[in-house]
Amino acid sequence: MAERVLMKGNEAIAEAAIRAGCRHYFGYPITPQTEIAAYMAKKMPKIGGVFLQAESEIASINMVYGAAATGSRVMTSSSSPGISLKTEGLSYIAGSDVPALVVNVQRGGPGLGGIQPSQSDYFQATKGGGHGDYRMIVLAPASVQEMASLTIKGFNLADKYRMTSMILADGTIGQMMEPISFEDAEIETYDKPWALTGTECKRQHNIVNSLYLKPDELEKTNFDRYERYKVIEENEPMWEEYMMEDAEICVVAFGIASRVAKNAVVAARAEGIKVGLIRPITLWPFPTKALRAAADQVKSFISVELNMGQMIEDVRLATECKCPVTLCNRAGGMIPSPEQVLESIRNAQKGV
Repeated sequence: MAERVLMKGNEAIAEAAIRAGCRHYFGYPITPQTEIAAYMAKKMPKIGGVFLQAESEIASINMVYGAAATGSRVMTSSSSPGISLKTEGLSYIAGSDVPALVVNVQRGGPGLGGIQPSQSDYFQATKGGGHGDYRMIVLAPASVQEMASLTIKGFNLADKYRMTSMILADGTIGQMMEPISFEDAEIETYDKPWALTGTECKRQHNIVNSLYLKPDELEKTNFDRYERYKVIEENEPMWEEYMMEDAEICVVAFGIASRVAKNAVVAARAEGIKVGLIRPITLWPFPTKALRAAADQVKSFISVELNMGQMIEDVRLATECKCPVTLCNRAGGMIPSPEQVLESIRNAQKGV
């Protein structure tokens, strides 16, 4: 049996990053993700790594950019307002095609909002995050185990496709404690001939840059990058299906909302309602094919979210409006209860 250890979600991310080969962390404290920085501050010096609390979120993301250009595995973490400050740097990183991992342990907003859990940064994460045409791979853990495993997966995917991966978690999973194992972690390595490692006069100079003053060159770069994104959309979507074999209603939820929704599905099944759950694990690439297939089977969808309704737009796009999609939500740091989700399932069963 694999050895398991009790860890907090934020600490699991930090430990997984270290095990994945991350030796550079640049960040700035903000609730509810500060334990990530605290863990890195304690561990990085002991393993020959670099921990640096920058003077601001803007400074930290540009330090990530610099370290990523050398081919090193590098990470930063923050929470919603802090990620907003990092978005210019995220666009530069995307425009330079260097890999990095960014963690967002979401809190309620907009503005300073509150420190309670939220999923209201879905649009920001899945639609790019900053200026220009670009994407990030977005991974949504629903357990402390996935906080660890998806962190390692995020580093692997970032290196594989030379882009940013984001862990889009929420304050609940960041703060909760569960037993986890690191023994099944698959750490991949990739050659990085593009990296700024010093030529030693043995090769041509590498240039890492996001500036293209000739419009035709910038256009070609964007088209080429989107060809890579198409490969990701085809090969990398991840999702979980639960009780979907005979389902007539499909609940769609991610992160902590999916755990609540799974309890509601079990309760609804006990009442004889044929309902199942599809949990997107990658929010980008979104598991469009899975939802499109479900749309040929079920009569309706329910999107369960900790926001005012953001993922519901992707659910509607994926299902091509073949059947109704309704929203079950709380906002501002509140979490839907299993009873609230169950009531939405009952209403869907009645056709309300």
